[in-house]
Amino acid sequence: MAAESTPEPGIPGGADSGKGPRHRRQRGRRKGLLVMAWTAAGIIVLGGTGAGYLYFKLNGNIKSVDIDQALGSARPTKIDDGSENILVLGSDSRSGSNKKLGGGTDDGSARSDTAMIIHVYKGHKAASVVSIPRDTLIDRPACTDTKGDKHDAASAVMFNTAYSTGGAACAVKTVESITGIRMDHYLEVDFSGFEKLIDELGGVEVTTTKAIDDPDSHLKLKAGTHTLDGQQALGLVRTRHGVGDGSDLGRIQLQQAFIKALVDQVKHVGVLTSPKKLYDLADTATKAVTTDSDLGSANSLMSFANGLKGISASKMHMVTMPVEYDPADPNRVIVLKSKAKQVWTALKNDEQIPKSATKGNATGEAAGVVTSSS
Repeated sequence: MAAESTPEPGIPGGADSGKGPRHRRQRGRRKGLLVMAWTAAGIIVLGGTGAGYLYFKLNGNIKSVDIDQALGSARPTKIDDGSENILVLGSDSRSGSNKKLGGGTDDGSARSDTAMIIHVYKGHKAASVVSIPRDTLIDRPACTDTKGDKHDAASAVMFNTAYSTGGAACAVKTVESITGIRMDHYLEVDFSGFEKLIDELGGVEVTTTKAIDDPDSHLKLKAGTHTLDGQQALGLVRTRHGVGDGSDLGRIQLQQAFIKALVDQVKHVGVLTSPKKLYDLADTATKAVTTDSDLGSANSLMSFANGLKGISASKMHMVTMPVEYDPADPNRVIVLKSKAKQVWTALKNDEQIPKSATKGNATGEAAGVVTSSS
């Protein structure tokens, strides 16, 4: 299936199309991490025991941040209609076990190169996922981080500077400023946790319609069906020079296709799996995830996950925030404001994203390179 395909009738839909100029290769490895809320949360549902030592062990694994306190009341109005908006990010901190993965900063600081807004529709049977390119030039609002430190506003800066400047709270503030939509929850997963999670799942099966060879992300795959281990999966969601036009937009299309394959894979982890394997999966997932304070316990996260587990890959409509290549710098993109407004208005109203919002936008030319093998 293509990363941004036309949905079935009754499923929120639309499709990106169009092409942009080939990007120049940039020095150094460009980091990117697929952040999959359904994966971490769904595994917790499968592995959580709800009582005794195992529950408290899982509960103690979860890191949380109090975004509500940091941001205060100057936020978009919370819409109480049964829908939910979740910001999911990837952390590429070079501290701890992430150091061995290479790339990134060497001082232990963190950046986020992957961001997705997940809108879960009322009834929790379908969702739209909107990827925000890390290279998007935006006006970053002033914000206060979870430590109480204040950060000044900045104009025409890359989107991912919000996280590197002020962490989770400033990332949420920036997304809310761009969209005008209140983020109900926040989820973050780091590099090493993602890699280990895929290995403990036994790999994820995907089909590549073209060969991928990207030395920067250490990924080399022939066209065909593959069961990717953790290192290969991480390489896939990081690659940007191996497919398409070499841009971050192409990488996003690979990530979106991989998400669908991953969701299908998780749903096959069922009652025949051993209790130890289920616990190991839950242990890895809870160690990898950082949440907002409302989800900062195993009970809360399991309850949240129960509300998502009815959403299959076929009910997930995935798009990229409408952008075009920056005429002044082909390695940056700028928001197509009128089309982006269509996306945000649809999500605010819990409606389908119209096809007109995504038609003809820059895409990275990597659609269909990776598909689910299920």
